[in-house]
Amino acid sequence: MRTKKMKTLFLALAFAVISALVGCSDKNASVGNGNGEKIELTFMFRGQPQEQTAYKNVVKKFEEKHPNVKVNIVVTSPDQYATKLRAAIAGRKIPDVFYFNPGELRAYVNSNVLLDITKYVENSKGVNLQDIWEKGVNKYRFDGEKVGQGNLYGLPKDLGPFALGYNKTMFEKAGIPLPDKDKPYTWQEFIDVCKKLTKDTNGDGKLDQWGTGLNATWTLQAFVWSNGADWIDESKTKVTVDDPKFIEALQFFADMQNKYKVTPSIAEAQTLDTYQRWLRGQLGFFPVGPWDLAAFDQQIKFEYDLIPWPAGSTGKPATWVGSLGIGVSSMTKHPKEAVELALYLSADPEGQKALVDQRVQLPNSVKVAEEWVKDPSIKPANKQEFLDIINDYGRSFPTEYTYNGEWYDEFYRNLQPVLDGKMSAEEYVKKAKPKMQKLLDQAIEQEKQASKK
Repeated sequence: MRTKKMKTLFLALAFAVISALVGCSDKNASVGNGNGEKIELTFMFRGQPQEQTAYKNVVKKFEEKHPNVKVNIVVTSPDQYATKLRAAIAGRKIPDVFYFNPGELRAYVNSNVLLDITKYVENSKGVNLQDIWEKGVNKYRFDGEKVGQGNLYGLPKDLGPFALGYNKTMFEKAGIPLPDKDKPYTWQEFIDVCKKLTKDTNGDGKLDQWGTGLNATWTLQAFVWSNGADWIDESKTKVTVDDPKFIEALQFFADMQNKYKVTPSIAEAQTLDTYQRWLRGQLGFFPVGPWDLAAFDQQIKFEYDLIPWPAGSTGKPATWVGSLGIGVSSMTKHPKEAVELALYLSADPEGQKALVDQRVQLPNSVKVAEEWVKDPSIKPANKQEFLDIINDYGRSFPTEYTYNGEWYDEFYRNLQPVLDGKMSAEEYVKKAKPKMQKLLDQAIEQEKQASKK
């Protein structure tokens, strides 16, 4: 049964280049025999440079506390990680401990990729799971039918509330009243402010400052959700992108560039991406995640802070709360030590403090997070916005409710003409919806088949 389940997933992922993870090939082999020799674990993860450094440092601390364990690290950039993990799974060389997307939980459980770590976590010492964000822990519970309840198949690396930042220095120079941290802009108010911030500051006839510059993949959700729409219905079986409220939100998003011209043009974006323009102080508004804080401390020369996202017809802001899971391979030869590493990275007070001190994530501990937001030495000032997103208006990605995310990826695959103003939002969703629905139906069927095995 187990072999059959694993084989199903391996065949599905066979396209990956297995050699991409050769470094993991023998790293989960045991060299410990109870005579003082070290046990070796492989930990595979991803992150920006600051995150990579932070996690390598924390792994060293783990090794100091566990002198019988040697952790071999395999680290990739975010855009390479999924391919290399799939290669590892396809090659049956799964790292002992690894990051995974919560949207993959059900497929990985059904295919026996993930170890059920419930008994190890419950018997752990020095870790208070009740103090970890419940929303984070529940993303990795699965009872065979529903995510959010049942046994644990992972632990949250973190929760990542995606907030909206604004350039406080730019506002002050322009004489524009600072945003209200407790009241979101309406869409019209947001556009009005963006227009005032979009200007030629040096008189050379070219724009060098813009209201904003947003990536649709990561920020369209805020506009769709706050307008009362979504990608799928409550049953999670029907694609709803042709909802008039969805169309309105998508068109508004595209209009920021094409109608209101408060974002860099296509040519300007190709010259320098909006992330770099934000770092250089050229944008008034830009998304900020907890993982950005260390980089911003080093690179930003202006004052910035956080506010709620602009609200659509609901009058309420919306955005997503991301997460990565830390999973343990079902094939590991050292489940106890592997779970100890996962716990150290996710829930151990010492491990958490080390990560928080390096400013690459929001604390997993609710208590520590509440103290963290009050620390004036850590910028920005309104870090409470992160907690408000977790506790109030943050949502999970639509793909966390479905067996895979292929249907959702299909939406973005050919979206560029809308963003460039060459196709209307209404025209686009009518073409995209049937393709998305077909893929969602396939995902539903795949789950039914997998659950029978």
